[in-house]
Amino acid sequence: MVRHKSGTKEAHSKIKANDSVSHSISRFTEQDIYLFKQGNHFRLYDKLGSHPMNVKGETGIYFAVWAPNAAEVSVIGDFNGWNSKSHKLISRSDMTGIWEGFIPCADIEIYKYNIISKHDNYSVDKGDPYAFYWENPPKTASKVWDLEYEWKDKKWMSRRKKINALQSPISIYEVHPGSWKRVPEEDNRHLTYRELAHELAAYVKKMGFTHVELMPVTEHPFYGSWGYQTTGYFAPTSRYGTPQDFMYLVDHMHQHGIGVILDWVPSHFPSDEHGLAYFDGTYLYEHEDPQKGFHPEWKSSVFNYGRNEVRNFLISSALFWLDKYHIDGIRVDAVASILYLNYARKQGEWTPNKHGGNEDLDAIEFLKKLNEAVYTSFPDVQTFAEESTEWPMVTRPPYLGGLGFGLKWNMGWMHDTLKYMSKDSVFRKYHHDQLTFSIWYAFSENFTLPLSHDEVVHGKGSLIRKMPGDEWQSNANLRLMFGYMYGHPGKKLLFMGCEFAQWKEWNHDESLEWHVLEYPSHQGIQNWVKDLNHLYKKEPALYELDFSNDGFKWIDVHDWEQSILSFMRTGKNKGEIIVIVFNFTSVPRQDYTVGVPRGGTWREILNSDSEIYGGSGCGNAGRVEASDVPAQGKDHSISITLPPLGVLFFKSTQPPKIKTKSTTTVKKKTKKKRKSK
Repeated sequence: MVRHKSGTKEAHSKIKANDSVSHSISRFTEQDIYLFKQGNHFRLYDKLGSHPMNVKGETGIYFAVWAPNAAEVSVIGDFNGWNSKSHKLISRSDMTGIWEGFIPCADIEIYKYNIISKHDNYSVDKGDPYAFYWENPPKTASKVWDLEYEWKDKKWMSRRKKINALQSPISIYEVHPGSWKRVPEEDNRHLTYRELAHELAAYVKKMGFTHVELMPVTEHPFYGSWGYQTTGYFAPTSRYGTPQDFMYLVDHMHQHGIGVILDWVPSHFPSDEHGLAYFDGTYLYEHEDPQKGFHPEWKSSVFNYGRNEVRNFLISSALFWLDKYHIDGIRVDAVASILYLNYARKQGEWTPNKHGGNEDLDAIEFLKKLNEAVYTSFPDVQTFAEESTEWPMVTRPPYLGGLGFGLKWNMGWMHDTLKYMSKDSVFRKYHHDQLTFSIWYAFSENFTLPLSHDEVVHGKGSLIRKMPGDEWQSNANLRLMFGYMYGHPGKKLLFMGCEFAQWKEWNHDESLEWHVLEYPSHQGIQNWVKDLNHLYKKEPALYELDFSNDGFKWIDVHDWEQSILSFMRTGKNKGEIIVIVFNFTSVPRQDYTVGVPRGGTWREILNSDSEIYGGSGCGNAGRVEASDVPAQGKDHSISITLPPLGVLFFKSTQPPKIKTKSTTTVKKKTKKKRKSK
């Protein structure tokens, strides 16, 4: 594996002896240029940026950067004493605005582009937009780096199409790499990518999650932005290690059967001078008009989605992580802010589109093209939209008029559920519709149910702090809410620390409160989430038909007076049925009748009030027998003890025997043979 070290005295002497740049070398073909101009080149990371090359026996670095409004572009770094006069790139003659050149020196590591603009002689030193690696912040230079790595996840890659399928269980553990766990005895440092790989994989596998979602690891100058103010769209942050270290993290996860989703931010970028902002002395990546190019909520720049080269850049970034890092999916941040011209703007602060509407027509086409490119090249991954409005057909194909995402975060479910659960159980009966409303639209999109980092920051408090009542009740309420989440149609996402009821609000500068697991109540919550995950993966009825109303049937939606809900989940095999009953009050219910579709024994396969979860042990001794008494439109019913602030999962032990066509045919043939004899 090639490694490039900082410039040495030998390198400096070589540069001084031969300070020219070879301009006869290019990585661009005519087809590349055609696609680039059309806005359809989505593998630009193989062309632009810095790439080690061997030309006629001489090793060096090829550089290429898009800066159409530059008068001069030079490569500067340790190797030439940051001298902007010695290694100038040349502008291509094909009107692409690409500057390129080959520097015959193998010892280049740290570099920037010095750009002198055609406008007002503006001069600036910029990091490489396509750099694979950057200096550790607060330093801001790019690094020459190869991405050679020997992957060991062949088994995972061969079967991930099934693992990532919409008909499969997807339970996501959202993680901020820098604060999941820290090392207090070593000045509270965060874990490296490789350290995180081993500890996180073991924990996630034990807890039963199918995927991890990493908050943005793309390089970012301000740690407190959590990665959402990105400057390096092709580089994992150097805070935790090298690109190969990050590859090791993904590889190790895959070897342990865990998928990796990357939080990706094409909605805005920071105005740091070394980044994309005002790149060549003009508003190159962003709009010049602040009503389009400035984001008032995040004080950052908005991409110009109507520009071909910007679409090339962003879609190339998305495909880069799927290609070079074997990422299994991307969660696209803040899709609503991309779609709407008036997002976070008051009247008079935004410019309508050509039809007079508030939709960003260029952004819509960008998102469609993004998803088409992803699923064309990587049909075994998924894209997730964090979209907080009622925009239609987010997860429907572009050829049907949709945006083309695989899944969408169900923000409505999240807000309604948290609002309902925060109320004292005495008053919940007056807000019953906040629980039931989500089913009215549950199958309009392919939804993921998120309880993400956004709900435990900025003074909102931790999830356990949102739950009302004394300590026992708040823990029971949290278990109840998690049970509702896993029973409800839709894939699952839970932010780190919530699975063991961390008391404190999340702080990116601190480790999670792992010490609270010394207390039984926190162990109980953790055990509950673990068992929910393992049951979820085991029972197809809980995931196979997440996006079809064929997989969900109400048993009783009307018992608002007692704040009780009951419904059934079924899979493709209609004989597989899970009945789930919820009691959202602190009053236990004896001899509560629930209609069921068949007789026989119904096993109580999960009970949130079990003592191992910190509950009171109220339940049904593991099973109940169905009677022939009809109830709630079903031919049979069960009489159960429903625990306070509890949820029960039941499964029939006697699924009906279904005669297959082939079996019936064989029997008929046998009878005919006997008659003939």
